Formats: sequence, C-alpha cells, structure tokens
Amino acid sequence: MNEASRDKPDRIDLNDKARCEQWVRKLNITHEQLREAVGAVGDNASDVEMHLKGSRATTNDEKVEKAPRQERPS
Repeated sequence: MNEASRDKPDRIDLNDKARCEQWVRKLNITHEQLREAVGAVGDNASDVEMHLKGSRATTNDEKVEKAPRQERPS
C-alpha cells in the first residue's frame, strides 16, 4: 500500500494495483467497472459504491413488472 492510500483509505487510487484488487473483491465488480465508476464520480469510495449500487439496483416498478400476477379478491 502506498503512503497516499494509507493517508486516505476512503479514496480509490487506480494506480495502486493491490488496493484496486481489494476494492474489486469488496465491491464484487470487475476492474473495468471500478475504472468506469471512478471516472464517473471520482475516487471517493462511498461515491463509487453508491454509483455502483445505483447502476445495479432495480426500481420498484421493475420489480412489480417482473412479479407474478395475482388476481385480486372480489
């Protein structure tokens, strides 16, 4: 881990291969997804995580559309 990474553990340094590997495992994403997310929202780890969750999240409308249809009682 380089000194900058130790000073700012909430930052994602794309030049630090070991830390990137840890982030990829922690967030369950690919290296490409990590690079895209950092490019989109910056190197703040919380922002990156929220960006990734938002890009993978489904809306309630999508969940309702996929749910099996049930007849309503009369």
